[in-house]
Amino acid sequence: MSKHRLDPLLKPGSIALVGVSERRDSPGQVLANMVVGSDYTGEVYLVNPRYRKLLGRPCHPNLESLPVRVDHVVIALGNQHLEAALKATIEHGAKAATIYSSGVLAQDSEPKLTDRLAKMADTADIEICGINGMGFYSVSHNLYAGIFPRAAEIIKGEISYIAQSGSAFTTLCHNGCRLGFNLCVSAGTEITTSVADYMDWSLDQGDTRVIGLFLETVRDPSAFIDALEKANQKNIPVVVLKIGKSPLSAAMALTHTGAIAGNHAVFQALFKRYGVIEVNDFDEMASILMLLQSGREAGEGGFSAVFESGGFRELVTDEAFELGIGFAQLEDSTREVITENLDPGLKAENPLDAWGSHDHFEERFEACMSALMRDPNVAAGAFISNYRDGYFLSEAIYRIVEAVSRQTAKPIALATCYSDLANSTIGRQAHAAGIPLIDGAHETLLAFKHLFDYREFKRHRDKQDPLLQLEREPVDAWQRKLAADQNETIGEAEALALLKDFSVNVVKHETVSNVSSLLKTARRIGYPLVLKTAEIGINHKSDSNGVFVNIQSEVDLSEHYSDLCQRLGPKALVSQMVAAGVEIALGTLNDPQFGPIIMVAAGGILVELLSDRSVAICPVNSRQADEMLSSLKVNRLLQGVRGKPAVNRQALIDAIVALSRIAFEFHDSIAEIDINPVLVNEHEAVAVDALIALNKSRTQC
Repeated sequence: MSKHRLDPLLKPGSIALVGVSERRDSPGQVLANMVVGSDYTGEVYLVNPRYRKLLGRPCHPNLESLPVRVDHVVIALGNQHLEAALKATIEHGAKAATIYSSGVLAQDSEPKLTDRLAKMADTADIEICGINGMGFYSVSHNLYAGIFPRAAEIIKGEISYIAQSGSAFTTLCHNGCRLGFNLCVSAGTEITTSVADYMDWSLDQGDTRVIGLFLETVRDPSAFIDALEKANQKNIPVVVLKIGKSPLSAAMALTHTGAIAGNHAVFQALFKRYGVIEVNDFDEMASILMLLQSGREAGEGGFSAVFESGGFRELVTDEAFELGIGFAQLEDSTREVITENLDPGLKAENPLDAWGSHDHFEERFEACMSALMRDPNVAAGAFISNYRDGYFLSEAIYRIVEAVSRQTAKPIALATCYSDLANSTIGRQAHAAGIPLIDGAHETLLAFKHLFDYREFKRHRDKQDPLLQLEREPVDAWQRKLAADQNETIGEAEALALLKDFSVNVVKHETVSNVSSLLKTARRIGYPLVLKTAEIGINHKSDSNGVFVNIQSEVDLSEHYSDLCQRLGPKALVSQMVAAGVEIALGTLNDPQFGPIIMVAAGGILVELLSDRSVAICPVNSRQADEMLSSLKVNRLLQGVRGKPAVNRQALIDAIVALSRIAFEFHDSIAEIDINPVLVNEHEAVAVDALIALNKSRTQC
């Protein structure tokens, strides 16, 4: 295997610990005990001028006195000593360092200490874990470089876990017995080495099956995307707990990390593009990591579950319905085998309540679960019971699942309906056998839902569906026109014209500036009409009472126009009144980190009342647009409900595809596009309102 640039950081051949101490519970003492007391096979050198010996080893006064040049220097010193320590590390010739302190001085000069350290490291081409972090555990290499006491045992396994919070770092790797790690990193403020770099290193390790991230922000967007693409190529799933979704939380992340938290909609779009599994809390993260660390992939079909309780079965069935998880339809041959092994009165079905009596229950349960897992319609399964150590039924069910697990390559799990259970012994046994034990019905079902969603992502990932291509000549013409425009937005008529030029169906319209042109335009378009102000700077026309709809006569039109002239000005837009339909909002946003994204949502006033939206990185193809619509509650209206006919959904898909391509081609010129609503009826999907905001940071032609 070729050498990675992070090898000196994460699997060094030698390491020096600067600031070690014998003072009880001090960072220096914890660090020394953690490294010296481990099975790390590299050379370890202790550095502190106050000691001649420590932990039975020589202690050196400084790096200059070391007999060899080490790969990695750990700096366990206060902020006031960091600059000199990093300078000494660089002069020593080390290629990596770990720094725990915050890098903030009470009385500091410009540039700040953090910036000075970053510049020193960049000039010397040295990798740093930190600053303001808790270090790292290179578990596969038995190197634990931390300053807080770790758990007595961190299980070796296939999870690479990278956290931008120290407490998040310890939450997973210092607790429990069901997750196995090859790497755990507290990334800190990442002055040289980013989350993306740790991901890249992990993806090159042969023992990585899944990557878990606790993410506040992304400091190197390009490298992060490269890492996600690499994960896709290697078929290694990425699980992310992304914080900073609410305005207050985002502000907290800003003050905590000194970095931009970012628009969460953009991260959702990015995660969707690369199949990232996004979770909402640590329980959900741990649950899906348990499934993924086994390396078993969901087959075709749905979920199966076995119970020894009818009440538990109903509870889980209700939860599965809420989450949209389908239970597999069983083959007749499967039902026959199950029927043969059930007590009278029980029904062979999925989910299955298998408990009837004690009579040979272990053999009967195993036969039923084995039949379920052999069924071609079953993709994965679980035996759901409240497991506790020392309980005969729990121990029997564990033996059953362990036996069935050896018979199948499909994902299989033990799961509970409650979390406060004494089952650490069973948990350790299950982990050693490669079987997840997941606490909680909700967490269990969420984990399997993520597993099935990831299966669907992989199914479509490599399909080369064609993307809409825009003609170069009109693109160039519009680029020049937008570059010359000095306004923050372009007028609605011009926005509609741009959309129309690139295959978005727009409402029939004209701009007027006096009564004579108003009346002539009305006759050409035909009643009923919509009249809007077209004065520059009025972006939200309804808020200014600048929109009149369903105008049926010349008299009404003249009256409304007179009102607009007096209040807002003479420039107005006259457009056709489109036949009623489902209102859909389309929008794009050009994110400074990840580029343009497109949003599809329930339109009209519903866009603000309902959290019903789907986002994607631009451009999208027809299949991706269809998936976006299918994920929305408003999709039911598109398909027709309560006697209303289905609308032209394909026309809406075409509009989404076209708009995504516009946003992609014009990312240098256009900051945002807002179309609300697109009216979708039986015949067409028509954009009836459009706002385009220009990118003021664009380069002028």
